[in-house]
Amino acid sequence: VPLLLAACAGAEMSGTPAHRISTWVSGAGAGPAIGAIEADNAAIDRALAAHSPTGVIHTVCVLLSNDASAGNSNLPTPDDQLTTALENAYQVEYSAGNNCYSGAGGNASLLRRSADERRQGAADLAQAVRRITAVTGQVPSTTTTTSPDGGDNDPFNPP
Repeated sequence: VPLLLAACAGAEMSGTPAHRISTWVSGAGAGPAIGAIEADNAAIDRALAAHSPTGVIHTVCVLLSNDASAGNSNLPTPDDQLTTALENAYQVEYSAGNNCYSGAGGNASLLRRSADERRQGAADLAQAVRRITAVTGQVPSTTTTTSPDGGDNDPFNPP
C-alpha cells in the first residue's frame, strides 16, 4: 500500500527539496502570483498619489485582495518556511486590499493601515523569494507577462 500512495503523490512531493519547490513554483505560478501583488501595490500607490477617483482606487484595491486570495489558494508549498512566509504575505496583502477599499472614500486611518500592511506584505513576499532562491539556487521570475510564442515559460527565467 505505501508504494501505491507514493505513486499518487504529486511531483512536488517527491525528489530533493530543490526539485519539490521548483516543481511547486512552476505548477502554482508562484512567481507571477508574487509579481501580480507587487504590481497591485504599485498601482495602489500610483492611484493614491494621483488622487484618483474613488472608483479607480476601489478597483486597484480589489485587484490586490483578489490576487492575494488567489495566491493563498495555491498553499501549502512543499516547504514549511516558504508556506509560512507566503501565508503571512497573502493574509496581510488581502487585509491591505480590504482596508484600501474601505478607506478609498477618504478614511486616512484605513489608508495608512493599508500602506503599513502592504509594506509588511512586500517584506513577507521578499522573504518567500529569498527562501525559494536559497533552496533552489535560482531566483523565481515574478514577471506577469506571458511568452509571445505561447510556449511554456521557465519559472526561473523570464521570457
